[in-house]
Amino acid sequence: MTRPLFPGSVKYHVGDIVELRKTHPCGGREWEITRTGIDFGLRCTTCGRRVMLPRHKFEKRVKRIVRYALDLEGQTTPGT
Repeated sequence: MTRPLFPGSVKYHVGDIVELRKTHPCGGREWEITRTGIDFGLRCTTCGRRVMLPRHKFEKRVKRIVRYALDLEGQTTPGT
Protein backbone atom coordinates (compact mmCIF):
# COMPACT_ATOMS: atom_id res chain seq x y z
CA MET A 1 0.00 0.00 0.00
CA THR A 2 1.37 3.40 -0.92
CA ARG A 3 1.30 6.37 1.36
CA PRO A 4 -1.67 8.73 0.95
CA LEU A 5 -0.93 12.15 -0.50
CA PHE A 6 -2.78 13.97 2.24
CA PRO A 7 -2.84 13.01 5.93
CA GLY A 8 -6.22 11.64 6.92
CA SER A 9 -7.20 10.68 3.37
CA VAL A 10 -7.28 6.97 4.29
CA LYS A 11 -10.68 5.74 5.47
CA TYR A 12 -10.63 3.32 8.40
CA HIS A 13 -13.58 1.09 9.26
CA VAL A 14 -14.59 -0.99 12.26
CA GLY A 15 -13.21 -4.49 11.75
CA ASP A 16 -10.11 -3.44 9.77
CA ILE A 17 -6.85 -5.00 10.97
CA VAL A 18 -3.94 -2.53 11.05
CA GLU A 19 -0.25 -2.91 11.80
CA LEU A 20 1.25 -0.28 14.11
CA ARG A 21 4.86 0.87 14.00
CA LYS A 22 5.76 -0.27 17.52
CA THR A 23 5.18 -3.73 18.92
CA HIS A 24 2.87 -4.29 21.87
CA PRO A 25 4.53 -5.68 25.04
CA CYS A 26 2.91 -9.07 24.26
CA GLY A 27 4.82 -9.14 20.95
CA GLY A 28 1.87 -8.41 18.65
CA ARG A 29 1.84 -5.67 16.02
CA GLU A 30 -1.65 -6.17 14.58
CA TRP A 31 -4.72 -4.46 16.00
CA GLU A 32 -8.42 -4.66 15.13
CA ILE A 33 -10.31 -1.37 14.96
CA THR A 34 -13.33 -1.52 17.28
CA ARG A 35 -14.35 2.14 17.20
CA THR A 36 -13.77 5.09 14.87
CA GLY A 37 -14.34 8.79 15.29
CA ILE A 38 -12.38 11.40 17.22
CA ASP A 39 -10.89 8.51 19.20
CA PHE A 40 -10.04 5.06 17.84
CA GLY A 41 -10.73 1.90 19.81
CA LEU A 42 -8.24 -0.89 19.16
CA ARG A 43 -7.98 -4.53 20.26
CA CYS A 44 -4.67 -6.41 20.09
CA THR A 45 -5.16 -9.53 17.96
CA THR A 46 -2.53 -11.40 19.99
CA CYS A 47 -3.55 -10.84 23.63
CA GLY A 48 -6.95 -9.10 23.37
CA ARG A 49 -5.90 -5.91 25.20
CA ARG A 50 -8.11 -2.91 24.39
CA VAL A 51 -6.85 0.67 24.10
CA MET A 52 -8.19 4.05 22.99
CA LEU A 53 -6.07 6.47 20.94
CA PRO A 54 -6.84 9.99 19.74
CA ARG A 55 -7.19 10.14 15.94
CA HIS A 56 -3.99 12.12 15.34
CA LYS A 57 -1.87 9.65 17.36
CA PHE A 58 -3.52 6.65 15.67
CA GLU A 59 -2.87 8.01 12.17
CA LYS A 60 0.80 8.66 13.02
CA ARG A 61 1.28 5.12 14.40
CA VAL A 62 -0.37 3.11 11.61
CA LYS A 63 2.14 1.43 9.33
CA ARG A 64 -0.29 -0.36 7.00
CA ILE A 65 -3.73 -1.93 6.73
CA VAL A 66 -3.28 -5.71 6.94
CA ARG A 67 -6.88 -6.71 6.19
CA TYR A 68 -10.00 -4.77 5.32
CA ALA A 69 -13.34 -5.38 7.02
CA LEU A 70 -16.08 -6.99 4.97
CA ASP A 71 -19.13 -4.96 4.07
CA LEU A 72 -22.71 -6.28 4.12
CA GLU A 73 -22.47 -7.87 0.67
CA GLY A 74 -19.35 -9.85 1.54
CA GLN A 75 -17.09 -7.71 -0.64
CA THR A 76 -14.01 -6.02 0.77
CA THR A 77 -14.07 -2.27 1.21
CA PRO A 78 -12.75 -0.11 -1.66
CA GLY A 79 -9.01 0.05 -2.03
CA THR A 80 -8.22 -3.66 -1.96
